[in-house]
Amino acid sequence: MEDIKNVHRIVVKIGTSTLTHDSGRMNLKHISALVRVLSDIKNEGREVIIVSSGAIAAGVAKLKLPERPKEMRQKQAAAAVGQCELMHIYDNLFEEYGHTVAQVLLTKDDIDSPERRQNVINTFESLLEYGTIPIVNENDTVSVDEIMELTFGENDTLSVIVAKICSADLLIILSDIDGLFDEDPRENPNARLIPVVYELTDRIRNSASGAGTERGKGGMVTKLKAADEAAKSGIPMIITNGSNPELLYGIFNNESVGTLFLPAPLYQ
Repeated sequence: MEDIKNVHRIVVKIGTSTLTHDSGRMNLKHISALVRVLSDIKNEGREVIIVSSGAIAAGVAKLKLPERPKEMRQKQAAAAVGQCELMHIYDNLFEEYGHTVAQVLLTKDDIDSPERRQNVINTFESLLEYGTIPIVNENDTVSVDEIMELTFGENDTLSVIVAKICSADLLIILSDIDGLFDEDPRENPNARLIPVVYELTDRIRNSASGAGTERGKGGMVTKLKAADEAAKSGIPMIITNGSNPELLYGIFNNESVGTLFLPAPLYQ
């Protein structure tokens, strides 16, 4: 699809399951491979914005906790530690390829307030003008909304918000599944991948299922909500498996990768 091949500003949402091993610790080899591909995509002349999950998981591993905390204050503390760990990893890896990263932590108030929202937009524009790669997450240390799934819900929703305020040309959600299937592939091995969604019908919505892994919180339901919001805003969205970062190259070669959700103007 020519429009996808020529997109310029891209938001890439990276889920916790893409960043971590089954043990919950950071998958440095996988993150390194992903950073290399994203750096190469940026070298093509595209702008890349990352919405990264994984702060609490990184904090749990860094603090050597036996399991994810249950109390809110402990989750926020883990997130504070984990944000440092995540940015340290991203900064070191992207620097190897000559790119500078910037941390952007948002709360719902930053988006809801017109003045603060405009400040956020201005900051993103300046960061992109400077050639940086903004790395976005919700500010869990001061806001419990994302942790409690009350507002942004999780980073699938946040990634759409970022794509909208940054006027992105494409949103890519990296998950632990190849894309949207006509049935749950974990229950039916004959389930078929849907390569293109022209319109989110009730049948498609009914094919969605819950969270894929214990480490990742957003399931297909939240991703379909994100796709719906992106479509209404005229932004194409792709869900694909984050386990193989090389697949991202195929997106910009007009290859069928994962599931492409076309924006509303293209199917109305």
